[in-house]
Amino acid sequence: MAYIDGFLLPLPTGNIEEYRRQAQAAGQLWIEHGALAFQECIADDMTPQGSLTFPELIKTQAGETVVFSYIVFNSREHRDQVNAKVMADPRLKDVCDPDNMPFDCKRMAYGGFNSLVSL
Repeated sequence: MAYIDGFLLPLPTGNIEEYRRQAQAAGQLWIEHGALAFQECIADDMTPQGSLTFPELIKTQAGETVVFSYIVFNSREHRDQVNAKVMADPRLKDVCDPDNMPFDCKRMAYGGFNSLVSL
């Protein structure tokens, strides 16, 4: 079964295109270094009835939307190997300047997941 790194973050709507460019470039690095899939998703239907919504969960503010993203690996060990290569790649600094991100990194949620069901 696959191993997945998942992310949930609030993104100012004025920064969507900047985030898209940054995510596209970063995703290419992850794929180049061995990730099986890299997916970035922007909120669309955040109005389910009877359940907590992602905007409620991460407490989005006015003018923000939600990004849900994930990276797929063969295993946790594979994830660790790929992430080490990506973090050591000097091109990452050109893609992601930690001092100038298009979202508030302190409000990003992250977790590593073992696949439970895969069809």
